[in-house]
Amino acid sequence: MKDIKLPFIAKLALVLISILALGYLAKIGKGILAPLFFSILMALLFLPFANFLERKLWFSRTISTFSSLFMMLLFLTGLVYFFSAQLSDFTNDFPVLKEQVSRSFNDLQIWVSHTFHLNFAKQMSYINQALEQLLSSTGLILGFTVTMFSSTMAFFLFSALFFIFILNYRRILYQFTISIFQNQHFEKVNEAISEIQKIIKNYIFGLFIQFIIVSSLTSILLSVLGVKYAILLGVLTGLLNVIPYIGILLSSLIACLISFATGGNNTLFVLIGYLIIHLIDGNITLPLVVGSKVKINALFTFIGLLIGEELWGISGMFLSIPFLAILKIIFERVEGLQPWGKVLGEETKMKKIRKKYKISKNITLEEKE
Repeated sequence: MKDIKLPFIAKLALVLISILALGYLAKIGKGILAPLFFSILMALLFLPFANFLERKLWFSRTISTFSSLFMMLLFLTGLVYFFSAQLSDFTNDFPVLKEQVSRSFNDLQIWVSHTFHLNFAKQMSYINQALEQLLSSTGLILGFTVTMFSSTMAFFLFSALFFIFILNYRRILYQFTISIFQNQHFEKVNEAISEIQKIIKNYIFGLFIQFIIVSSLTSILLSVLGVKYAILLGVLTGLLNVIPYIGILLSSLIACLISFATGGNNTLFVLIGYLIIHLIDGNITLPLVVGSKVKINALFTFIGLLIGEELWGISGMFLSIPFLAILKIIFERVEGLQPWGKVLGEETKMKKIRKKYKISKNITLEEKE
């Protein structure tokens, strides 16, 4: 088939139209595509376990699939049980916490009045206006909470179903992926599929190690500083830290708020401690256990987070980084898309070539007559 050469403007228009069309499809198909992509990642992670059950223990395909599903649900159930137990303790201590918040709020009012010379009447008028707006939007908040809970349950239900189907029909899907390309591209496609499977498995495993390290450091920090619910806040920080840059900021604000509300005098030290943990995580933990697996630079990481949140919400923020990693692997192996793969990755350090100079001394002897 003869290649058609198009001008640059036509190619640019086609690329932009394709991007807009794919973005629109991703937006309207959020309810299906988000759990589908999440289940693909989980299937790639549990694929070695399923292969082990089938090859070593002679399990059938169905039994190995449901065994993998059981392991995944066991981990998620344990996580939900932990948060439920911790939140029940938080609910029992809520009256005491409410009293401490009122006391801290009064102290804050006194400090504001002395510092900014703003009397209590003006402060209370601002607070009443904020409360009126909050009460007027209570129905919206309740509706949002119910919608979010139902969408989360639907997300995990569809993810579990997709997980079963993908693991059960993985060989058919693999043969389909290979067959849609021409024979001369078989090696590249097979190599790309193997590397995607390897890098996603290593990425999720690295995130799990990062979650343990950050949760442990945060729990120890908050326990030493005497902040209430230190373990709950530590695990929450480890989970939110999966979202680069934004997660650690949000978790630090929550920890500082609880430290301030419970009458703690170490709020500033909590903020400094979170900053130190973030520096340790960004410069030591992340490059060792995650950065070496998925080398996406900070610029496109941030852009991917914004686009993922716009398209799929919070789940899109969690799924944007592995999606960029898969795109990078594909771009690096498709002719004409290699520059896009390079721009997604980190900057490679140029090795300085040392010039060697060879000094030679030529001595000539002239004969005297």
